[in-house]
Amino acid sequence: MIRHTVMLRWVDDATAEQREAVRAGLEALPPAIPEIRAYTVQADAGLVVGNFDLVLHADFDDVAGWRAYIDHPQHQQVLAERIRPILAARAAVQTEL
Repeated sequence: MIRHTVMLRWVDDATAEQREAVRAGLEALPPAIPEIRAYTVQADAGLVVGNFDLVLHADFDDVAGWRAYIDHPQHQQVLAERIRPILAARAAVQTEL
């Protein structure tokens, strides 16, 4: 099992609508991508200044499933249209469970 974890930080002028559009776009991916086994998208609780703004955890059976997700056209569309326009920083890891 592969777990893909991504943390995103938004630019200072990202609007609430833009942030919600990212979340909605990401949450629409599991029904569209059958390789996803588990998927959570959560906003930071705002307890510490400087934290990332959003975290995503996605689980896949194997590397091939993860690659199918990464390359999926709907995922690429969310990245291009919703995430990149407001992205200040990104950190990601893939771990084996």
